[in-house]
Amino acid sequence: MLMTFGGQADLAGRPTAWIAEMIAFMRRIDQELAASGELVFQQGLAEAAQAKTVRPYEGIPVATDGAYADPEGSLAGFWIVDVEDEARALDIAARISAAADAPIEVRPCMDAPPDGFPG
Repeated sequence: MLMTFGGQADLAGRPTAWIAEMIAFMRRIDQELAASGELVFQQGLAEAAQAKTVRPYEGIPVATDGAYADPEGSLAGFWIVDVEDEARALDIAARISAAADAPIEVRPCMDAPPDGFPG
């Protein structure tokens, strides 16, 4: 899974042409990954201000307004890819990072609980 974090505040002050090129790149990388068969799913997310977080409060789940994490550090979008190896995932992440001028977190998805967990 390749993840990008942040919000609209990260785009403040960026030239409109830069934003348009970054969006165009995101569309191209989506098409490229789909054509190669590596894209499983991708999605951009609404602003963190639109999030709700559900937490237990005295044993009862309660929904509150706002993201779990600091809005500036909230998940903004992701790609789930099925690639040959970690090196390929890092290559894709590097391209996205360069185009977005932002860090991209790469994390494996698990098919089962880690070794040592009961069950």
